[in-house]
Amino acid sequence: MTHRTPDAPLDDAMQRRLREELIDSYDEELEMEIDDRHLPGLTDLDDPARGERVRYFRELFRLQGELVKLQDWVIRNRHRLVVIFEGRDAAGKGGAIKRITQRLNPRVCRVAALPAPNDRERTQWYFQRYVAHLPAAGEIVLFDRSWYNRAGVERVMGFCSDDEYEEFFRSAPEFEKMLTRSGIQIIKYWFSISDEEQEARFLSRIHDPLKQWKLSPMDLESRRRWESYTRAKEVMLERTHIEEAPWWVVQADDKKRARLNCIHHLLSQVPYHDVDHAPVVLPERARSEDYARNPVPPQMVVPEVY
Repeated sequence: MTHRTPDAPLDDAMQRRLREELIDSYDEELEMEIDDRHLPGLTDLDDPARGERVRYFRELFRLQGELVKLQDWVIRNRHRLVVIFEGRDAAGKGGAIKRITQRLNPRVCRVAALPAPNDRERTQWYFQRYVAHLPAAGEIVLFDRSWYNRAGVERVMGFCSDDEYEEFFRSAPEFEKMLTRSGIQIIKYWFSISDEEQEARFLSRIHDPLKQWKLSPMDLESRRRWESYTRAKEVMLERTHIEEAPWWVVQADDKKRARLNCIHHLLSQVPYHDVDHAPVVLPERARSEDYARNPVPPQMVVPEVY
């Protein structure tokens, strides 16, 4: 593969690939707006790509409806669920997490995305800062990267010693077995993308001002060390794939398929079912004869530009 600098001209195939990436980012915003009631008939449009996107939206909304049922079951059964998302930079972990949490109660389903450890945390037991984010009864926690940082970025970038690396592999399976014995269900996903796909996604971020913030110096260095990350990933999967908490690999070169496949699989891993709810009745508002609403001072009102 040839190396490209940000100002290097892009060939036609790459320009087309970046346009597709831009369209996908538009779809990400539309997902917040589109409702099933708007979908019937749209699949008759001549644009095959648009029809494909509509089918994606329809299936995404269906799966998100199932996630709401899963959430209700987790609450009712006081279940504790941990879902770990790992993968290379730009593999699509954040996009999948966003689609999972999109319609859920943030008090029930929350995301743990820990920054690099501070000076104090570096002196603690390695797993200590992650323990504070584990779920209580009736909660779901999605780890956007996790304790597996030690097996990946820390190993590749030299942020841990060989002894610390080996101790991680001795401790991680035992740590996860201890969590599962305590009643916490652990599901681990590795989002797998090809060399070419990561390059395209990085270039998309470089050429899109709205996405450039996603590229850190560490991300760019990880691109250079692709092969080192591959070796670290292979060792990690081999040494931490245990019966109590197995790894599942999501083929993620196609973002939309990866999201749908991941959510579908996640739902299959939990024995949830519909939970009966008492009918919701909107009560009548209490009214008082002496109540009068005070007007808001004009200087406090946000200008209605739109």
